[in-house]
Amino acid sequence: MHVLLTDADRDLVSKAVTEAEAQTSGEIVTIVARRSDSYHDVGLSWAAAAAFIALALAAAFPQHVRALLSMMLRDWDHELADWKLLTGLLGLAILKFLIVRYMLTIMPLRMVMTPRATKARRVRRRAILLFRTAAEARTRGRTGVLIYLSLDEHRAEIVADRAINDKVAPEAWGAAMAALIDAIRAGRPGEGMADAVTQVGAVLAPHFPRDDDDINELPDRLILL
Repeated sequence: MHVLLTDADRDLVSKAVTEAEAQTSGEIVTIVARRSDSYHDVGLSWAAAAAFIALALAAAFPQHVRALLSMMLRDWDHELADWKLLTGLLGLAILKFLIVRYMLTIMPLRMVMTPRATKARRVRRRAILLFRTAAEARTRGRTGVLIYLSLDEHRAEIVADRAINDKVAPEAWGAAMAALIDAIRAGRPGEGMADAVTQVGAVLAPHFPRDDDDINELPDRLILL
């Protein structure tokens, strides 16, 4: 499912951030990315696996492979020469590798073939990197929070600064994460981000109420990558 954010979605999220920060000294940053990684290594791994599987099948069924290579090489000798056999096996392995490698240059197919655990690790890693760039230690009280959504993976992460982690358990973000993921699966990423922002603000408000002299330290607008 190809999900896009409209101008109305961006305005909705920005408005939600402004309203949430009116109740707390916490600073909420929202970032949406098309995807968190190119996953080129996944394509290479599957291609290498295809080549090894081809060699394993050749080892398991040598007579069938000899017959196939004899037919392909039009070699009518009683026994296929070893050098021809080995060269043919190498050619088959390379062919399998190239076929799978180039099939997985198709991004939707590569995403399907990427394990969920790999996607989860890459999204988390990208979220932490972006948090360090956009929010960590950039507020007076270390009260920055990043809500990160990676569209192609249908995954999201919430990363908080040190002062927030000292007072708020990771489980407290569960409702916000659930609202965000449910909305992205339904094709409503803007609404999901806005709902997540509202719920994150509700979590922050009791622990970090807004001060009279509080200033807006981080941008309210939705950042698109």
